[in-house]
Amino acid sequence: MNRIVGGIGYRAGVTEHLSIPTPAGDFDAIAAGPHDGRPVLLLHGFPEAAIEWEHQVARLGAEGFRAVAPDQRGCSPGVRPDDVAAYAMDELVGDVVAMADALEWSRFDLVGHDWGGAVAWWTADRHPDRLRSLTAVSTPHPRALGRALREDEDQALRSQYMRDWQSSRTEQRMLADDADALRRMYEWKVPRGHVDDYVERLSEPGALTAALNWYRAPNPKERMGEVTVPTLYVWSTEDVAFGSTAALATGDWVSGPYEFQMLEDVTHWVPEEAPEQLTALLLDHLNRR
Repeated sequence: MNRIVGGIGYRAGVTEHLSIPTPAGDFDAIAAGPHDGRPVLLLHGFPEAAIEWEHQVARLGAEGFRAVAPDQRGCSPGVRPDDVAAYAMDELVGDVVAMADALEWSRFDLVGHDWGGAVAWWTADRHPDRLRSLTAVSTPHPRALGRALREDEDQALRSQYMRDWQSSRTEQRMLADDADALRRMYEWKVPRGHVDDYVERLSEPGALTAALNWYRAPNPKERMGEVTVPTLYVWSTEDVAFGSTAALATGDWVSGPYEFQMLEDVTHWVPEEAPEQLTALLLDHLNRR
């Protein structure tokens, strides 16, 4: 059972702070909505935390859903292992299932952005019986991305950072000069208060290394197949990490009901840069399932 930290009674739009116990450790989370509401789990990306979903969690809660956004492995101090292999996809998917079990959710809607999107895709592949629906933001289906990396020079250039960040010098470079390089990654599209929070979190001893271990961990040995659960994929035209080739091919890897939404003139940081647009799309998707 999840524990409420600094508990506040539910009121529409009010966010709670939770601690979700799992075999791997306790995950910090924000939540909103009635406890008997339809459950929605939202997974953040890098270099962010659960508060990237602050707007969506509050709005979903006000609409009667039970929305929970955890700080994922490495971001939650209670789940920050040292071993790089502990950040492999099997472990990350296992965290999703373990959190859902702790929250006593037999089925739930899953939403993910950036790395959270990748984990959401893999969870939909491995545990379709647990998901009512999937929403992936920015991150294309891994098979579509893999093909684009092999065949599309533009995507290969966009993804070069994934290899660069495997260097042991990445932490020092990102945090130098008051984390100037890290701050620039948000492209001035993320609220300043959130950026300051992310920088403070990632400046904690071991925190940035844990976050970067997601890039350094071994790739999944098994290949992903087609996703069968109802899926919404939201991609933005100014995304620096994911180009149109993989985005447009993602539908080829979803055999269940599929919807593709393109946001014009929006960068990679969709949940915080275009919160109203994304939330409207998400609510429409959820209300039709």
